[in-house]
Amino acid sequence: MGHIATDDRFAALVEAHAPVRQIGTGYIFTEGPLWHPQEQTLLFSDMPGDVRRQYVPGQGVRELARPSNKGNGMTYDADLNLLVCEHATSSVVRLGRDGSRTVLASHFEGRELNSPNDIVMRRDGAIFFTDPTYGRMEHFGVPRPLQMGFQGVYMLPPGHQPGQEPVLVSDRYMFSQPNGLCLSPCEKFIWVNDTDQANIRKFDLGADGRLQNGRIFASGIREDLRRGVPDGMKSDKDGNIYVTAPGGIWVYDFHGMKLGEIQLPEMAANLHWGDSDWGTLYICAETSVYAVRTQTQGKMEAFMTAQPAAVKPPETSPAQSADVQPQAALAPITGARTALILQDLQNDVMIAGGAFAGTGSPDHATAQNVVANARRLAEAARAKGVMVIHVWMVCEEGHPHLAQHCELMRGLKGENALVRGTWGVAPAAGLEPQPGDLVVEKMLMSAWETSRLESYLRHGGRDTIINTGAWTNMSVEHTARTGADKGFHMIVPEDACSTMNADWHRASIDYAMQNVATVTRTDAVIAALR
Repeated sequence: MGHIATDDRFAALVEAHAPVRQIGTGYIFTEGPLWHPQEQTLLFSDMPGDVRRQYVPGQGVRELARPSNKGNGMTYDADLNLLVCEHATSSVVRLGRDGSRTVLASHFEGRELNSPNDIVMRRDGAIFFTDPTYGRMEHFGVPRPLQMGFQGVYMLPPGHQPGQEPVLVSDRYMFSQPNGLCLSPCEKFIWVNDTDQANIRKFDLGADGRLQNGRIFASGIREDLRRGVPDGMKSDKDGNIYVTAPGGIWVYDFHGMKLGEIQLPEMAANLHWGDSDWGTLYICAETSVYAVRTQTQGKMEAFMTAQPAAVKPPETSPAQSADVQPQAALAPITGARTALILQDLQNDVMIAGGAFAGTGSPDHATAQNVVANARRLAEAARAKGVMVIHVWMVCEEGHPHLAQHCELMRGLKGENALVRGTWGVAPAAGLEPQPGDLVVEKMLMSAWETSRLESYLRHGGRDTIINTGAWTNMSVEHTARTGADKGFHMIVPEDACSTMNADWHRASIDYAMQNVATVTRTDAVIAALR
């Protein structure tokens, strides 16, 4: 079955003749596909059949729950508990890994929700869901009178307690039947489609989680001769939007230009990326579930990098500083989607005898054991298919045209530091590039500006960055902040970073980077690599 390109860029996302595999069939109407990042299995629901099933690659499909309260959209939370929109109960529920069932939300302003339909979770723990009326209709739900009088989009904010009412984040009367929704990779935008209006709206996501500046992203997603309507919707790692539509899945770029169509033999209902590299699109389509390999990966959703709370981070060894704070545990890190940055680990920056030795940086690098830790990370990363990138500050002799507007730049020139061809610009012993590694040169503190870093990452399909180097509170922090703004998941193993003293390091690690990166340690990263 050939897919349809309406823009040349579609070829970089889906091959024209990528096969459509049927992985299960014989159901009534499938929905809510969801890939488990650790078990490497797919969940999906059959609403009319009131069943939830699991696909295990190589083994087939098995039944997990009957009845299932006619569950529809699903996602995982940070602890890999299952969040389900139940049509039959008009509730959003959490199904714990211990078998518990907790109703998170069922009422708004004292009235029952219509029937929660689709659901996503932001990295900060906020949960968004749509609430059309389909679950109160014959076949897809349980027929019963409506109580709400409108169909909206809701949020369960971070810290929400079970039973508390959700926050209405949309206009009450903007939508007829809000259905699929998805967040952008940077999570600054959210898309919501309306099945009845056959369109998609794009919103800015306010600091309070409310949908702002709504505008039509795509319209007219309905045809007389081909079955299919806007229903399930997902974003890939670059912010392209994939939505169910006539004939299968329609693909739009970030700005709403249609790129092409993934053709399916049945009407599509929902979709989700899966497999170890998140490169296979699993599609629920009426009576069957299909799989299509893509040349991209899904947007990094919160649960993809979440670690269950029961899994504890490595304990601090006696040799480590007593003031080291507990660090975040890590979910498995997929090598094919990850890059390791080794930044400014150069002789002048942090080795005795270098241009900046007088700052105390060699002593702090030794205390942190940063060279050995960075080397261990690099060796483990190469073995797991992680892209290894050395980022070096390199200046020409005499530092021509290097602006002297700040102390950092004045110091570079005044100390005649990091000059091409000198010992000072070379990497610290043990951190030399190996075959297959990439080297990026820069002229500023940030790894992003004046370098090819982002091109390597985007072209290589990487959306997770292990961020190491010197100095913690300068280059490493600057790179983490910008990377987070660009939509990358930033991981900072703090014992593979160093600066001029422990106080500056801890200020950056314990405060500045907590909001933009997952702060952890070298051993935890190595253990999580797969």
